[in-house]
Amino acid sequence: MALETGITGIQSVKVSESNSAKTMGSGTLDVFATPAMIALIEETAWKSVQPFLEEGEGTVGTKLEVSHDAPTPLGMTITAETRLVEIDGRRLVFEVEASDGIDIIGKGRHERFIIRNERFQEKANCKA
Repeated sequence: MALETGITGIQSVKVSESNSAKTMGSGTLDVFATPAMIALIEETAWKSVQPFLEEGEGTVGTKLEVSHDAPTPLGMTITAETRLVEIDGRRLVFEVEASDGIDIIGKGRHERFIIRNERFQEKANCKA
């Protein structure tokens, strides 16, 4: 299997108190939090390409340009979809979208970078 444009991913999460704006500190309401949407988008993107990477490789998020356009109350399900649209060396660019079954609640672009997991972790550990 080769890493190539067109790879898609899809992940869903139910909106609950644990991923609400009130609980996550991004607001005061019982609605799906923007940080939770971002996390779902990132998870969807990395999981979509992981099977195509070499042993010991992973990806890290490096850039995110996403709008959060509509609120979603507790109890609904959010679905994130990603599509790999560009490969530039180790840089991967995804078009991303999140919806709640009624509205597209967010959309944009997300970039990830292919890394060697062990070397990246060692680099981070040197800061401690």
